[in-house]
Amino acid sequence: IPARRVAGGLELQGLVLFALYLAGIVSAVAVAWLLKRLGSKGRQHTLLMELPDYHWPSLRNLAIGLWQRVLIFLRRVGGIILALTVLLWFLASFPAAPADFAGAPIEYSFAGRLGHFLLPLFEPIGFNWQIAVALVPGMAAREVAVSALGTVYALSATADDTAQALVPLIVAGWSLPTALSLLAWYVFAPQCLSTLATVRRETGGWSAPLLMAGYLFALAYAASFVTYRIALACCT
Repeated sequence: IPARRVAGGLELQGLVLFALYLAGIVSAVAVAWLLKRLGSKGRQHTLLMELPDYHWPSLRNLAIGLWQRVLIFLRRVGGIILALTVLLWFLASFPAAPADFAGAPIEYSFAGRLGHFLLPLFEPIGFNWQIAVALVPGMAAREVAVSALGTVYALSATADDTAQALVPLIVAGWSLPTALSLLAWYVFAPQCLSTLATVRRETGGWSAPLLMAGYLFALAYAASFVTYRIALACCT
């Protein structure tokens, strides 16, 4: 998102960030209202939650809690991110492109073929094949999409200093409507398998997580489509 002022002297970056928060809050309330009307069927549900006593926190307990959460992150999320990044690197590096191949070597690889296969699905919302590739491992955790984009763009470039040039590569390859569309996608998309697994464990079946994933992906696609089309109309 470029650092520039728009109508009213507002910064575009701050305005986009505010719009993301506002979209998340408004859509959460709207979906909760709709699910209540469709799913309650006249039944009343009561949630009781016992709050702990208010007291000054213990520095020792805070330190232990922080350390436990660091370990949980490193074991559950860090391992997933590292494993999927290595897997994506393998898929983006093999098979090797022949000497007479005209495009970037990654386009000949398994990851490149997957991205071009998914491109017709995501092209209407402004995504390119690199974004389509990054969304697949990003299903495990949305943080993986960042490293996936770095891997795809580093291998699809030809310069030797691609690691230092990823930001200019993305800026040059994405239009503003594409960037806004991707941000709108992440307001809704359930790019976290651990969340779906938790819903499945708490509900004791697959119907709730599948319904959740289905309507969230539908909302993500619709929001990205509307955002991309409006941004295209405003930028032209």
